[in-house]
Amino acid sequence: MTSSQPPVAKKVARERVQHGDTVVDEYFWLADKEDPDTIAYLTAENEFTEARTGHLAGLRETVFGEIKARTQETDLSVPSRKGGYWYYSRTVEGQQYGIFCRRPAAPGEVDPPATGDGAPLPGEEILLDGNELAQGHDFFALGTSDVSPDGRWLAYSTDFAGNERFTLQVKDLSTGEVLHDRIPDTFYGSAWSADASTLFYLTVDESWRPYRVWRHVLGTGADADQVVYEEPDEKFWVSVELTRSERFIFIDAASKLTSEVRFIPAAEPMATPVVVAPRRQGVEYAVEHHGHRFLILHNDGAEDFALAYTPVDAPGAWTPLIDHEPGTRLLSVDAFDRYLVVSLRRDGLTGLRVMPLDGGGQYDMRFPEPLYSVEPGANPEYGTDVFRLHYTSLIVPDSIYDCDLGSGELVLRKRQPVLPAPSGAPYRAEDYEQHREWALADDGTRVPISLVCRRGTARDGSAPTVLYGYGSYEASMDPWFSIARLSLLDRGVVFAIAHVRGGGELGRAWYDHGKMLAKKNSFTDFVACARHLVKEGWTATDRLVARGASAGGLLMGAVANLAPDAFAGIVAQVPFVDALNSILDPSLPLTVTEWEEWGNPLADPEVYAYMKSYTPYENLSTVDYPAILAMTSLNDTRVLYHEPAKWVARLRDRSPNSDVLLKIEMEAGHGGPSGRYDTWKEEAFVIAWILDRFGSAVSAS
Repeated sequence: MTSSQPPVAKKVARERVQHGDTVVDEYFWLADKEDPDTIAYLTAENEFTEARTGHLAGLRETVFGEIKARTQETDLSVPSRKGGYWYYSRTVEGQQYGIFCRRPAAPGEVDPPATGDGAPLPGEEILLDGNELAQGHDFFALGTSDVSPDGRWLAYSTDFAGNERFTLQVKDLSTGEVLHDRIPDTFYGSAWSADASTLFYLTVDESWRPYRVWRHVLGTGADADQVVYEEPDEKFWVSVELTRSERFIFIDAASKLTSEVRFIPAAEPMATPVVVAPRRQGVEYAVEHHGHRFLILHNDGAEDFALAYTPVDAPGAWTPLIDHEPGTRLLSVDAFDRYLVVSLRRDGLTGLRVMPLDGGGQYDMRFPEPLYSVEPGANPEYGTDVFRLHYTSLIVPDSIYDCDLGSGELVLRKRQPVLPAPSGAPYRAEDYEQHREWALADDGTRVPISLVCRRGTARDGSAPTVLYGYGSYEASMDPWFSIARLSLLDRGVVFAIAHVRGGGELGRAWYDHGKMLAKKNSFTDFVACARHLVKEGWTATDRLVARGASAGGLLMGAVANLAPDAFAGIVAQVPFVDALNSILDPSLPLTVTEWEEWGNPLADPEVYAYMKSYTPYENLSTVDYPAILAMTSLNDTRVLYHEPAKWVARLRDRSPNSDVLLKIEMEAGHGGPSGRYDTWKEEAFVIAWILDRFGSAVSAS
């Protein structure tokens, strides 16, 4: 076998019997990454992909150059005030990772320091330099970065494999010394006690579920740490955080459907956690501290959530604050000394509502574009009247605003720079246009589509198009700006987002109607969106490429089986394409926690039959599939690498004439490469492959 020929995976029969159904999985052996045959096969796949895409090397380099040229490589984030310091991060041209810094606040300084050309601020103190930490490693990621309330200590954790197993350490910011407090195998998140003597952190069980909260006393060995809380129910994940007011530490246990919050006074780190409200199946709630009360965002009798409060001293009954309003999904609440800011979504758009606590009238912030996305930014100070937010759209780069909560005035602090293309052409938002379309699903449901294109793009079916989708976990694919996407748009490509059911774009019901025994709605919605774009003249089937990742990769695999004729190509990144086999195995990471999203095929024959009817790996046929690019990472703990590897092997066996490629990152995790240049190269690889699918339909850049 040479790299010019697709690898042929050996077949090793393995039978699975479930609910009287016998299924043979001939590629199960690929799940063993300690097997030299597995590594040899994956290596051969990479060699084959490299051989098949070798003709795109020049285009990849061109696209990478475009991304790089348009990005201000030496840059600095808008500083955020916390205590006596301004905290920020910056990047330096030629360096892969961010540098995390702070600068003392001058007396009376209210506005954040000007970021200028991205150069270090006067008086800068470097907290962490990701480039130094990453030296000698092919992969690097930070898990937590948490400064203590007194500003002296920094808790941070690092991962050098991509498997999201972090080593937690503590740095003395007064001396720069890293303490001997070294704790391996921790998870994201941490919380300091009020006096910074104690650090709370998380560890995972064998299934990668964060389930224990530990108490670590600074200066002691990890072997002396004590478990503060352990969650026995395998459906629940645990998190820990210090409130903005710094008065309480919250321990949140949540499944897909149910939650329960405990608190510890931050001034009493040895105290036993107290439950805010005992868990009730199907009731979700989140807690925010505000003065004498806990604010409760909940769905108890409120499908799209309501806001209530309960006393801090004796948590009990919930007093309504914002009643349930069907169609207005409350997402979160940020509490400050004199204001509340509620994040919400309505009519497919996100929003922010300000509630003054001095008797003034509440108001919703207004934004000028028909399509946009807005969300809270970094707001670490409790006693502030200024709220930081992020605003973006398909044509407006990420923009940082400070809102005066009293007047509602918005002050633009920074907009993501977009530098001229290599040709010298500047970026001008007015050269592009964005639209909202509505497709009609099989059951009559109207499904929104957001799209962006060059101004004046013809509606005659000639434009090549990329259709992106996700549709799971109530995650909303709200409009966002992308510098890399410009390399598609400037070649005449339309970019569209199918807001299919299973996401949260239109409220909780939109999510509920795309999960469990209604999951197929996600797939048929996506196909309906594809058909709509063709019908309305945006594109044609021979110039339409679908793209999705993770659960969106499941979407890609499902629509490939459902409507192979609808697409010229499909990009499936870290795709969850062997969902049934994974959900049947409770020993795998995340499986038990996923049963409330997909159903439990182990216990329920109806769920088993339903999942088997749509899981991509189980439903491959002998039809000719569109060209497929599958991408994965060897150390992914969320969607294991063997899912796309098995899928590709079976796809080639069932449909040998189909053009299928598999690309595996051998030193990365779920998010792919970690350095920004490596990430750009990976995106350039995908864009070049997509452009190759379009062929002569693509305009010259």
